Amino acid sequence: MTIFIVIVLAISSIGLIATVLLQSGKSAGLSGSIAGAGEQFFGKAAKGMEGLFSKLSMVFAVLFLLSSLGLTIFMK
Repeated sequence: MTIFIVIVLAISSIGLIATVLLQSGKSAGLSGSIAGAGEQFFGKAAKGMEGLFSKLSMVFAVLFLLSSLGLTIFMK
């Protein structure tokens, strides 16, 4: 079981790194990040590849979190 969790952890970490690196940079700085968060909060979703990479990075982050917690539980 631990081997499976280690494999999931490795795949999720590589996937998370890849999706974060493939996302386009925000050059607006702090004000752009606040405005972008407000736009997403009020219903304007990110379109195209940015939305896909955002969702994929969220999925990989959750997988990474769950697999690392599972690994610490099984290693005790």
